[in-house]
Amino acid sequence: MKILVINCGSSSLKYQLIDMENETLLAKGICEQIGDDNAAFTHKVPADESKNIKTAHLMADHGAAIKLVLETLVSPDHGVIASTDEIGAVGHRVLHGGEKFSASVLVTDAVKNAIRECFKFGPLHNPANLKGIEACEKIMDVPQVAVFDTGFHQTMPDYAYMYALPYEFYEKDGIRRYGFHGTSHRYVAGRCIELLGGKAEGTKIVTCHLGNGSSISAVKDGKCYDTTMGLTPLEGIIMGTRCGSIDPAIVTTIMQSRNLTPAEMDALMNKKSGMLGIAGTSDNRTIEGRAKEGDPMAKLVESMLCHQLVKYIGGFAAAMGGIDAVVFTGGIGENNPQYRTRVAENLRFLGTEIDEEKNHLRGKEVEISVPGSKLRMFVIPTDEELVIARDTMTILEAM
Repeated sequence: MKILVINCGSSSLKYQLIDMENETLLAKGICEQIGDDNAAFTHKVPADESKNIKTAHLMADHGAAIKLVLETLVSPDHGVIASTDEIGAVGHRVLHGGEKFSASVLVTDAVKNAIRECFKFGPLHNPANLKGIEACEKIMDVPQVAVFDTGFHQTMPDYAYMYALPYEFYEKDGIRRYGFHGTSHRYVAGRCIELLGGKAEGTKIVTCHLGNGSSISAVKDGKCYDTTMGLTPLEGIIMGTRCGSIDPAIVTTIMQSRNLTPAEMDALMNKKSGMLGIAGTSDNRTIEGRAKEGDPMAKLVESMLCHQLVKYIGGFAAAMGGIDAVVFTGGIGENNPQYRTRVAENLRFLGTEIDEEKNHLRGKEVEISVPGSKLRMFVIPTDEELVIARDTMTILEAM
């Protein structure tokens, strides 16, 4: 059985084809700038690089992009399957499911309507996610499964997800903390539990998904207890272009002083802030290099991120009544040893010490804490697509 995993953006479509018999990645790629004259297509086959493609290719819409992907997957020169009939189902990443979905679901008209209802919470992502679902439905006669970024966090208690606003805003408008990167936090937390002995009950883990978008989650007994992102992915720690948590009064203060509209203020906080706003770049590798050369703004970004990581990890440890392990994942979490070193040094009071030789491995699963550390630390590369494929397969088997 092969599962096609789709992640649609407003003008992009990422995909992976996974053979679920042995969970092998057969092919992956991305369609970029869909609907634009500069549209491009990249297709990679891990087992045979001669089948890789990177080319300009016009795609009028997401339907055309899906059609291109399917044609490529079966083509004599670049394909990995004989027929699209080998694809048993499609799993879709969907950003926001509100309170309606705590688990992945088979797509129905009711599910699509619920995704539409969440457009207000994920205006950049949910419409694109739905476009991908509807495009696949038109071209493929196979089950479609929706896997929600917010699903893993639906186990949070009300005192963790509520905001101290008038309660009617929660009751009537759904204003609450939802959390994101759920498939990533679920994957690495599950893998960490395996490394701790395999029993979820009694475990207290903090998972740090660090990339252009970043979030931290407290995972107690294998379930999300609290997380840093909120109603939207804007809340939490400093990110590539997002400001993270700020004093809410800053919003009205800047809007009044700069005469900004709500849309302009939203764009400022989401697309022009974070690392970009302080250091002039959202590329952490560039920031890392400039910091080593003594650039004060780059060094400030690094110090802000490390301070916030320690603050949230320590806070979540207190909230859970203890902590067994910290997991680093995501592009930055998996590939930046010096952040992990700085965090570990500030958490020595919790009983951790790291092996610097192991810590300098990049992008590999490894325990970086020394034997006997009370607080263990791991680097676990995330695999959100595999989580989506597994959920899709489980739903398919239950049909």
